[in-house]
Amino acid sequence: MRLHYIQHNPFEDLANIALWAKESGHDISGTRIYAGEKLHDDDFDLLLVLGGEMNIYQEDLYPWLAEEKRFIRRAMDREKTILGICLGAQLISDLLGGIVHKNRYREIGWHEVKLNRAAFSSSAFKGLPETFMAFQWHGDTFDLPRGATELASTAACANQAFEVGRNVGLQFHLESSWQSIRRLIDNCGDELTPGRFVQEPEDMLSAERHLKELHTHLEVFMKNIESMVGLD
Repeated sequence: MRLHYIQHNPFEDLANIALWAKESGHDISGTRIYAGEKLHDDDFDLLLVLGGEMNIYQEDLYPWLAEEKRFIRRAMDREKTILGICLGAQLISDLLGGIVHKNRYREIGWHEVKLNRAAFSSSAFKGLPETFMAFQWHGDTFDLPRGATELASTAACANQAFEVGRNVGLQFHLESSWQSIRRLIDNCGDELTPGRFVQEPEDMLSAERHLKELHTHLEVFMKNIESMVGLD
């Protein structure tokens, strides 16, 4: 499988998805759009749109957002499988008619994700438990785009995952590693203001059990994405 990713800053990369892809024998390419690298409509099987600290509407501050949206739209028109994570999910929602806006709560740290009934018949979530701990770092949320199936929620944020056609959006992070969490804390620590759903850095980094289980869930999930691409 040819996997292409779009990265929005230096500190939010593929994390454990890179390990999974290499172990699975997949080819990886990427565009570090924040560094001025250009998007090209080269052939790929799976497009991964990663997270970022920006809002999807901040095209005045991040002019490359406009071209990125056009690129993702072209991938949709070509019926490519697209996985959006956090900011990436918000971009997919926006392009399909959803609205991205501030969530009632800032949600940062380890929080329980609950799958709803529709998730158990979805292509992306089969084999995952009804509830599991996932890593979160967001202040915005998305409304479900037209035709999307709502798949998951948390106590802090109602819309955590959706699937529509060959597009899957995750508000939460399955790819997180200890190192990727450390980088978020180091680079976005100003967002760690007291809140009901904001954890302390030491609590995020000491959750060894959550990290181990998350990696297991990621492998199941990415195998499902392989099947969506047609590589089962």
